Amino acid sequence: MNQKLLISLDPKAKIAENVTIEPFTTISGDVHIGEGTWIGSNVTIMDGARIGENCKIFPGTVISAPPQDLKYKGEQTITEIGNNTTIRECVTINRGTLDKMKTSIGSNCLVMAYSHIAHDCTVGDHCIFSNNTTLAGHITVGDFVVMAGMTAVHQFCSIGSHAFVTGGSLVRKDIPPYVKAARDPLSYVGINSVGLRRRGFTSEKIAEIQSIYRVIFQKKLNISQALSVVEAEFEATPERDEIIQFIQSSMRGVMKGFNAIKNMD
Repeated sequence: MNQKLLISLDPKAKIAENVTIEPFTTISGDVHIGEGTWIGSNVTIMDGARIGENCKIFPGTVISAPPQDLKYKGEQTITEIGNNTTIRECVTINRGTLDKMKTSIGSNCLVMAYSHIAHDCTVGDHCIFSNNTTLAGHITVGDFVVMAGMTAVHQFCSIGSHAFVTGGSLVRKDIPPYVKAARDPLSYVGINSVGLRRRGFTSEKIAEIQSIYRVIFQKKLNISQALSVVEAEFEATPERDEIIQFIQSSMRGVMKGFNAIKNMD
């Protein structure tokens, strides 16, 4: 049987010539797919999808479905996926609403099986979402973020670049850049030193970041006091300024330090 007969492909879709599409996949008309991308069987790609080059989309995935938001009234919004990103089995990604008009995932990301990325989320480059990671709407995730399996993130939260979130976490507050988040309630448990070393951060730079967070999370200061100390005592660097800006702009407030956790034994 001709494989093309097993594919539902809208003739208006803009698909590069060397894209591979496996049987039983459905692609709508307002879709763009870049060169070298592979699309597995039983995938559904709906209107508004903008998929980059050399992506891999595994069976059962649904991309750019209308958002699960009662305020959505059929507006023409989109889903953007960057180059070299892998979307594993049965992932669901919803397109945007009038808030941002799009949901976007960066390049070189890995979104593992059964994860969900809701409307108006913005995900950076080089992120890894392990199985069953769930992002509610309007979430911002920086570059090089790793979220272990079964993590759930509350709507409107932000997660800073290079953060690591342990498995089974419920993220209710913003997670600043460069840190590890764990325990229940989710709290600061140190910086993501392993990830930073893998990405070429020097020992001196890691020590600087660690010292900044000791002031913020372990000196028993409120956030305003802690940021004033950081600005006064640490030389201005891109990392210091990123940390300060992230915390100052937090809308939901940042997670607590581990000193705030009561002994549950």
